[in-house]
Amino acid sequence: MNITLLDSDTLAGTSLKPFQELGKFKSYPLTSTEQVITHSLGADVLITNKVVLNRETLAQLPAVKLICVAATGTNNVDLIAAKELGIAVANVAGYSTPSVVQHTFALITNLLGNTHRYINDCQQGQWQQSQMFCRLDYSFNEIAGKTLAIIGYGSLGKAVATVANAFGAHVILAERKNHPVRQGRTEFYQAIKSADIISVHCPLTDESRDLISAEELSMMKPCAILINTARGGIVNEADLAHALAENQIAAAGVDVLTKEPATDTNPLAGYQGHNLILTPHIAWASEESIIRLVKQISLNISAFSQGESRNRLV
Repeated sequence: MNITLLDSDTLAGTSLKPFQELGKFKSYPLTSTEQVITHSLGADVLITNKVVLNRETLAQLPAVKLICVAATGTNNVDLIAAKELGIAVANVAGYSTPSVVQHTFALITNLLGNTHRYINDCQQGQWQQSQMFCRLDYSFNEIAGKTLAIIGYGSLGKAVATVANAFGAHVILAERKNHPVRQGRTEFYQAIKSADIISVHCPLTDESRDLISAEELSMMKPCAILINTARGGIVNEADLAHALAENQIAAAGVDVLTKEPATDTNPLAGYQGHNLILTPHIAWASEESIIRLVKQISLNISAFSQGESRNRLV
């Protein structure tokens, strides 16, 4: 079995031995649009994290029998075309949950405690100039007692709720916008109006695109903190930058943007205020998370070679 990994750099140097043990293995650090066909020729199995495999490309790769997406989201693969061409597609879900939850709370605690600002002050020598033993220039607030609204209650949302409860937060689950309210959920607009912290964990779909924009931001408390470790496009970036600049909400922690890598023209990438922490899509990428990802992909390939269906989308 010929196995080709199209973007090994996305796996951060993690051992690829599990793939090497399954067949003849070849990998490329990155694959540009122009290189996809050349890099993929002769492969029975393609592994891709973000390399786009569209209908036109797949039609030129008759040897491919299985596409393994090195992620949960599969928007980079044309699933309809794959099905029509008889190509199986498998993904991996749940591997990054501990990593994303940890990063979510890293953003929350840094913003509530203004830790990033205090660190910067220490690096600039401000502590040495203090007239008392500590510096109390910026607010420091606790998670305990805060209302934390979760948008998207899958495995990630549930894990965030567990940790939030351990911190002593009051957790509410936002219902889908403009949907009947299910038992145990809070109507969407009521949730964002009442929350001190809002954490987004839903997938990006036509329904969730611009789920939070100027209207929703205007409804939030002035003390509210918005966290997005889900997908770029769920929160309107221009509207969020404006809300932060005008102090409509207190702060935001963002790990994902509509276009990645970030562009110089992105309103959040260019934002200079202290009330935004922007990280470069790293929430999923703990070392342990990527090790789990590689293992699960290898199990998907092994199952396929034995005629079994595992994590199959097509």
